[in-house]
Amino acid sequence: MALTAGIGGSGSGRRRRGRAKRGALSEINVTPLVDVMLVLLIIFMISAPLLTAGVEVELPKTEASAMQATDEPLTVTVRKDGTIFVMEDAATYDQLGPRLKAMTQGDVDRPIFLRGDAATPYEAMARVMAKLQVTGFTHINLITDTGSGDDAATPVTPAAAEPPTQ
Repeated sequence: MALTAGIGGSGSGRRRRGRAKRGALSEINVTPLVDVMLVLLIIFMISAPLLTAGVEVELPKTEASAMQATDEPLTVTVRKDGTIFVMEDAATYDQLGPRLKAMTQGDVDRPIFLRGDAATPYEAMARVMAKLQVTGFTHINLITDTGSGDDAATPVTPAAAEPPTQ
């Protein structure tokens, strides 16, 4: 019995000394890190569109690229029925200038972003732009949606447009 214990003891002792010489095995298991990052990515992808809440309009399509905004922009939205919104609050045509001046504390150099539905009459957009200009705001930006490419890049010329047949 003593012989068996001595053989087993010396064999296990060698293994311990061998591990101690190599040092601790340190590996980073990245699988949980990747799992957490993917969950966070999915959460942000779902919540990001919800954070840009505003008045629902269908913006016209253009070929222009997006602008880089520095501050939170002041937006004026005109729906196709002519309803005007300053940020997300409805306003009348006469309230437009005083409300924006109050929001900017009289800083007329602050840019105003004008959003209009694609079906909004030109007259309504022109009246709002004129009101903003008379109030003193000269940095007026029209917000459009970047087109899908095919429809926006192909202008319809009078020769290409055919009259409807009767």
